[in-house]
Amino acid sequence: MTFEETVRANPFTPVFGKVPPFMAGREQVIHDIAAALVSNGNSPDICSLFVGARGTGKTSLLTYLANEAEQQGWISARVTAAPGMLEDIVQRLHESAAHLLDSQAARHLSGIEIAPLGGVYWETAREAPANWRTRMNELFSTLENTETGIIICVDEVDPEFEEMVQLITTYQHFVEEGKRTMLLMAGLPHRVSRLLSGRATSFLRRAARHNLGPIPRYEVEETFRLTVESGGKHIDDGALQEAVNAIDGFPFMLQLVGYRAWNATGTDDVIGIESMRRGIRLAQEELEHRVFDATIAELSKGDIAFLQAMAADEVITDRSVLAERLGRSSSYISTYKKRLLEAGVIEETRPGIFAFALPGFRDYLQNRL
Repeated sequence: MTFEETVRANPFTPVFGKVPPFMAGREQVIHDIAAALVSNGNSPDICSLFVGARGTGKTSLLTYLANEAEQQGWISARVTAAPGMLEDIVQRLHESAAHLLDSQAARHLSGIEIAPLGGVYWETAREAPANWRTRMNELFSTLENTETGIIICVDEVDPEFEEMVQLITTYQHFVEEGKRTMLLMAGLPHRVSRLLSGRATSFLRRAARHNLGPIPRYEVEETFRLTVESGGKHIDDGALQEAVNAIDGFPFMLQLVGYRAWNATGTDDVIGIESMRRGIRLAQEELEHRVFDATIAELSKGDIAFLQAMAADEVITDRSVLAERLGRSSSYISTYKKRLLEAGVIEETRPGIFAFALPGFRDYLQNRL
């Protein structure tokens, strides 16, 4: 028996942006966007914001929705907010619509030679300089007879990025002009909040906002089991429960724990408790490096002090206890609470009661003390 015959391909996908075999916990969002695709522009979801902390599956969801739109005959552009984004959108749309567009350059007759052999000369028409809105309108006009819609997906939105503002203000005109188009954007909570507060981007305040929170426990369990079985293995009930506990509703951890536990099992047909525990240990170490370190790097010293004070509690932290522990005023607590809520690091489970939004973050902070 060869190596390829004994080792099964790992079905888990702990790669940012890659669509997993089963999309857990996002059924309502997917339903809303699917309805918007056939709404003739009447759905509020034609412009949607997907908001969540790192590892909540924003990029994977964008990719999934773009794929679904293409299956329904739309053309798509999937880009990241970065220099050259607008040009990238145009090129990706032309690439996606290649089967609908006439690729032959426009030509006009420039002269005819009679002697000695005779000949016809053609000159390729030079494209007049045009701004991004004009170029997009030309594409809309070309696609009009095909009744093809355009969906633009932008990941990692950045309120400081000028092309981001230009995209949003121009998209508003597309909507006003009845263009068949959708705009889906994803970003970290604090960046989305700053984008919404901008005067030039106030149009976005009417966009649908989808907050991507934890996945319910029962969906984590079902999705984990289905993913394992789709790869040709099985999982012990005890190992499955340990996986669900470690994942704690975090989409990225679902894929990461599954990936490491699958590999730890080797050529065995069943993922047992020992393999699962090895996988969980490796996944937790990797989560710290890939998600928590990046999150901490974006926080201020005051943010970190606030979080470290919260880490002294087992599960939840009372606002009054936190103020006393920090020796700070109520207004100080309000300021940092707002900052950390927008960053997607904490959540307010009920008024005055805080908890960590990222599973395992409390232990991570305690190890940094």
